[in-house]
This record gives sequence, C-alpha cells and structure tokens, in this order.
Amino acid sequence: MKILIDFFPILLFFGAYKAYGIYVGTGVLMAATVLQMVLIYVIDRKLTLMHKATLALVVGFGALTLILQDDRFIKWKPTVLYAAMAIGLALAVWIYKKNFLKMLLGSQMSLPDPVWMRLNIIWILYCLFMSLINAYVAAYYTTEAWMNFKLWGYAFPLVFIVAQGFYISRYLSTDEPKTPTP
Repeated sequence: MKILIDFFPILLFFGAYKAYGIYVGTGVLMAATVLQMVLIYVIDRKLTLMHKATLALVVGFGALTLILQDDRFIKWKPTVLYAAMAIGLALAVWIYKKNFLKMLLGSQMSLPDPVWMRLNIIWILYCLFMSLINAYVAAYYTTEAWMNFKLWGYAFPLVFIVAQGFYISRYLSTDEPKTPTP
C-alpha cells in the first residue's frame, strides 16, 4: 500500500502529461501530492521533513509553472530537492556531527556507526548524482525527453535502494532465539 502511495503522484503526472500536456500534468501532480501527504498523515499521524519539503517544492514550483506558463520550473524541482537533500545530509554529518539517516532509521535497524557513516556518504553522493543528472536532462533536452527520463529514471532509485539493502543486510543481526543443541 505504501509503495502505491509513494508512486501514484508521478504516475498521474505522467498520464495527465501524455493526455493533456505539461500544465495539466503539473496541476494533477500538485493535487496528487497534496492527497498523498494527507494519506501519509492519516496513516502515520505525522509528516517527515522530507514529506514537507517535497510538498512545498511541488506546490511552489508547480504554482510557478502554472502562473508563469513556464515548464522549466517543474522540471527543475527534482534538481533542487536532491541538491537540498545532499546539502542537508552533508551539513548534518560534517557540521552538526549528526547522522540524519541514523536518527531517522536507527530505531528500525541496528548498524555499526561506521556503516551509518558510509550510508550517509553514499546517500549524499546519490543525491548529488540525481540532482546533476536531472539538471542536465532539464537543461538540454525537450520536455518530452525529460518526462520520459522522469518515468524511466525511477530505475535509479530502485537500483540504489536494492543495492543499499544488500550492503546493509550483512550488518543486520538476527534476533532469532538460539536453540540449544542436544
């Protein structure tokens, strides 16, 4: 259910774009993201900082796109979001000496501190990569090509998350009770 909630705004955006163009697609993305956040809030009774930032950027950049009738704003939203994530993770760990990933996920899994640090650095690099690749496609390709990149570009996060899962799996301890051998 959560995965459906995570992906339905982008799928609706793509469908509306294909049927009606970028401006209708942007309006649909804005409405779907607001609905997505309401659903997340109903389920979790809170919105994370990431949820709030995503909502603000979608609504802000979407409004600029619609008001100014300039699709560049919605195309640059992912660049800004990923860059902000990279900067936030980097500032948290290197300036404030806080590992945001550990703070966010530490209650769900126990990993050694060096693994948390490597994960944080990997996330910073991943966010920088995603920011740069979106910026490149947004700047040098048509809106149609950017939309296709947005849809098929979801392979990047899926591959990243699966690879990250393989990486951390060897550090996770199992809490299965040990049965004495007779």
